[in-house]
Amino acid sequence: MALKCVPIFFCSQKPQSLLEIPALGYSRGRIVLDLRPIRLECCALGASAQSAICLVEDEKPGAKTSPTGKIDNDGNTISRGFHKDLNLLPKPLSKTDLSPFPDDGSNLRVAFQGISGAYGEDAALKAYPNCETVPCDQFEAAFNVRMAVELWLVDKAVLPIENSVGGSLHRNYDLLLRHRLHIVREVLLVVNHCLLALPGVEKQEVKRVLSHPQALAQCEMALTKMGIVRVSADDSAGAAKIVASSGRRDMGAIASARAAALYGLDILAEKVQDEDDNVTRYLVLTREPIIPGTDRLYKTSIVFTLEEGPGMLFKALAVFSLRGINLSKIESRPQKGRPLRVVDDSNKGSAKYFDYLFYIDFEASMAEQRAQNALEHLQEYARFLRVLGCYPMDEVL
Repeated sequence: MALKCVPIFFCSQKPQSLLEIPALGYSRGRIVLDLRPIRLECCALGASAQSAICLVEDEKPGAKTSPTGKIDNDGNTISRGFHKDLNLLPKPLSKTDLSPFPDDGSNLRVAFQGISGAYGEDAALKAYPNCETVPCDQFEAAFNVRMAVELWLVDKAVLPIENSVGGSLHRNYDLLLRHRLHIVREVLLVVNHCLLALPGVEKQEVKRVLSHPQALAQCEMALTKMGIVRVSADDSAGAAKIVASSGRRDMGAIASARAAALYGLDILAEKVQDEDDNVTRYLVLTREPIIPGTDRLYKTSIVFTLEEGPGMLFKALAVFSLRGINLSKIESRPQKGRPLRVVDDSNKGSAKYFDYLFYIDFEASMAEQRAQNALEHLQEYARFLRVLGCYPMDEVL
C-alpha cells in the first residue's frame, strides 16, 4: 500500500487549518495524514532571533485550540483563506525527499552541539561525509541547534540522545516535544576518549583534566586510578581548546583524536573510558520529514501520555507485542505543567501521583500496516500521542 502523505500526527477531533500546526489534545481522535512540510517563517537575525522562534505550545498535552478551517465530505480539513505571498506556502516534496540519504551530504549545512572537534561533528560527518558542519557553542547549545534549523540557518541538526554507558540525555528528550522538528535518521558513533595534553608533556605531569561532564563520568575509574582531578567544561572539544591556549603542562583534556589534531595536542592515552564498548546514539533533525519505506530496517519514535487506571502501561505496550513489533527504547519523563495527578478515593482520601510522558522507539516503518494498526490501537489508551519521526536504522558502527 503506497503512503499518500507524511508526517503522521494523532490529533484531537477538532478540525484545524492546513496551514496551522495541528493541536494534540487529550481526547481520543482520528488519524490525520499531512503530506506537506511545515511552514516556517524566516526571521531577521540578531538580538530578536531567539524570541522569533514559535514554540509548539499548542501541541503540548492538554493544550486548547480554536479551529480555523472546515471539513469536507471526506473528513479532510480545508483552508478558508488564500496566501498572498506564495513564498510562504509549503514546498512540495521532491525526488530527494523520497530517499533518507539524499546524497553524500553535498550542499548540506549540518549543525552540531559544541565547537569543531566535538563528537557531534564526527556524527554529522559519518551521516553526511561531504556536508558543511556548523558548530553551536552558545549557551543552551542543545536549544540553539534546534533554533538554527527552525530559522533556516542550517538544513539539519545532529543531537545526542543516549549513550551506552551514561544513559539517556533527558534534556534533549524534553526538547524533542517542545520543538516542531522531525527525526529523519539516527547515527551510532563509537566513542574513543583520549587523554590529551600539550606537546612534550608526560602522562604523570597531568594533575587535572577538563571535559564534558558525561565524558568525565565515562572515564571516572581510569581518572581516579591516575589520581587526576576532574574539571567540567561545556564540551570535550572546548576543553581541548582551553588546554591548547592555556600553556599549562599540568592540565589535560578528555576529547577525541580529531580534537587533538585540530588544536595541536598530543595523545597521551587512548580509550581511557571505563567501558570499551562506548557508543553514543545521535538523532538527525530536519524541518521536513522523509517518506518511510520498507526497503530496509526502519525505526519509529513516538511520545504519548496515558489515561488513568491499573495496567494502562501494560496495555499500551501490548499493542506492539500483539503485532510482533520490537521495542528498542522506552523512556519516561515528568509532564511539564502537569506534574501531579490527583486520584480521589472516598475511603482513603486523595492520592497524588506523578504524571509522565512516555517516549518509545519501535522497530517498524510507518509504511507497514502493522505499525499503523498498532498506533490506532494505542489511541484507545492514550490521551496524547505524537509521532516524532520514522527513519532508517543505523546498522554500521
